[in-house]
Amino acid sequence: MEFNGNHLIELGYRPAKWFKDAITHINENNLDEVQIKEYLDQFKQPDIIPLHDTAKDFIINIRAEHESEVDNVEKVINTMKVLMKTPTLTAGALMPDACPTGPEGLIPVGGVVVAKNAIHPGFHSADICCSVMLTDFGDADPKEVLDAAHSVTHFGYGGRPRGEQMPMSQELMDAFRENYFLNDEKLISIARSHMGTQGDGNHFLFVGTSKNTGNTMLVTHHGSRAPGAALYDKGMKVANRFRQDISPETLRENAWIPFDTEEGQAYWEALQLIRTWTKENHTNIHDAVLNKLGAEKQDRYWNEHNFVFKDGDLFYHAKGATPLDDKFMPDITGPRLIPLNMSEPVLIVQGKTNERNLGFAPHGAGRNFSRTQHKKSLAHKTVEEIFDEETQGLDIRFFSNEIDISELPTAYKSAKNVRAQIEEYGLCEVLDEVLPYGCIMAGDVGKNAPWKKKKKFRKA
Repeated sequence: MEFNGNHLIELGYRPAKWFKDAITHINENNLDEVQIKEYLDQFKQPDIIPLHDTAKDFIINIRAEHESEVDNVEKVINTMKVLMKTPTLTAGALMPDACPTGPEGLIPVGGVVVAKNAIHPGFHSADICCSVMLTDFGDADPKEVLDAAHSVTHFGYGGRPRGEQMPMSQELMDAFRENYFLNDEKLISIARSHMGTQGDGNHFLFVGTSKNTGNTMLVTHHGSRAPGAALYDKGMKVANRFRQDISPETLRENAWIPFDTEEGQAYWEALQLIRTWTKENHTNIHDAVLNKLGAEKQDRYWNEHNFVFKDGDLFYHAKGATPLDDKFMPDITGPRLIPLNMSEPVLIVQGKTNERNLGFAPHGAGRNFSRTQHKKSLAHKTVEEIFDEETQGLDIRFFSNEIDISELPTAYKSAKNVRAQIEEYGLCEVLDEVLPYGCIMAGDVGKNAPWKKKKKFRKA
């Protein structure tokens, strides 16, 4: 009787790509029972890791302050209850700015989870190392700083055109080439063209003045752009290969790469390189503004708020949460930054790990409603009316020259409530505030996108 796939399954093997070749080998060589067992040892599969029977405990640092927030708070708590059944997780926390990112079980924005010996690409998502940097411009005129910044930064899709690109260090390019996940000349070329760009969505360039000193401050907010998105895609594919073998019950989005594997080591290294790229990106923009004005920086500091942080064999995944504990940031140079919305101050904070925060604070104001829902709620007003009402007294600019009402202040949670809950739950201490003068955002980059123009042209 010919050996077949059912025999492999009876022996305890899960269907896999190698089944076909193994069956052929066994039958062609007419292996006996002992020989079959010896041959199949090479395909020994790891034990299945089940979901936790009950969700691991997590800390809730959020509550509904208004009727409009009830649904949001219920959703983030329910999604955490599903998420915390993921086998690797040991602890978690919700921040006051938490909001869902999709179906139940996906890590919410404003969520922190701790995994043992595992890196979850889905927990940092495509915008790896989304972060903020502040430069103190001393007594510079805020308008001059904003004007200079507008002339040197870049928002929107894609990278900078040739002749306008900002330098990516040779050392970093060489490091990319030595990493399993980043060794791709096309990816390196994209990394070079995206240097000095800020993307779209909620990313911004903000200018304001220190409440304490009166000095003018420049704050940028963006992530790792296309290089980070490419790493995320590769990481998810590797994580899901592991998931299929060791924990098929785990949601695809929550798959992980075991750190004690070659892939885990390489992915961790790749994350650090993407972190370096992102910090270099911020630095290039800030230095270009200083050079444009012929000014010197008085101070500068930076922190990510969408990343993975390591402490021994524990990996802290912050999906929109500000790291406070110095152990998370080897290059710490100052306090941390929490932006709220374009009409509110950027908070300059410090703090330590306590029983409620796991070493983190909020990263911003979050959302109660999706962009689409928010736009529908304002459909009775014109875009110009909404813009005028919400930006009065501020110098607000959209790089695309198209107003995006989904990024105006009312699109976000109440900054007042977020600040109140930071204090209520003892998450961190506010040291200073950067009072708003103005900011630049991408705007509605899809309204007159190049591909839409081409489509209209073809119809003509």
